[in-house]
Amino acid sequence: MLDRDGFRPNVGIILLNQRNQVFWGKRIRTHSWQFPQGGIDRGESPEQAMFRELHEEVGLHPEHVRIIARTRDWLRYEVPDRFIRRDARGHYKGQKQIWYLLQLVGHDWDLNLRATDHPEFDAWRWHDYWVPLDVVVEFKRGVYEMALTELARYLPRQDFRNRFLRSNVRTRDFDHQAPDAGPAHHFDLPPGASFDPDPNANTASDLPPPPDPFHAPR
Repeated sequence: MLDRDGFRPNVGIILLNQRNQVFWGKRIRTHSWQFPQGGIDRGESPEQAMFRELHEEVGLHPEHVRIIARTRDWLRYEVPDRFIRRDARGHYKGQKQIWYLLQLVGHDWDLNLRATDHPEFDAWRWHDYWVPLDVVVEFKRGVYEMALTELARYLPRQDFRNRFLRSNVRTRDFDHQAPDAGPAHHFDLPPGASFDPDPNANTASDLPPPPDPFHAPR
């Protein structure tokens, strides 16, 4: 389903834990990392598509999350010809996305990368909000930066300063450092499982694993 300009409607998901770290998934059989995302089917609203993709890609249900915010308008990126199926070239141009900021109200063990027979990720980790864009396929980086920047104002307030002052711990350095990224969680594909790659997804296999977290540009 394409719009008149050749863009496919899509949703992106930024999932937070209680420390305002984000779910960061490793694309199956590659070294690239990204947020969950997926197309909007005909007749679906963006929110309905978001909940469907949330379950298909990370195994969560609506009761496991709360919606904090979404982008006000579509964010678009064009896909280079080499990433487009030959039969779609000429009329398919790229993606237009509504991005959702969610907070996990369930537990880490509610996440399940094998909720369907066509998993998108084979590992995941909690990462600092400002993810390293150099491990995102190049043509998506601009949209990632726009989505993260627009939604950053809605991040739940973290009362770290008061908690550390009560513990008589200096907070000057803490205020300028993001939490360490959590460990990656891996899984093995079940026998016979298959993967139908998204023609618009990052398929590069030579990207490095994510480096240490960095801070948002001032």
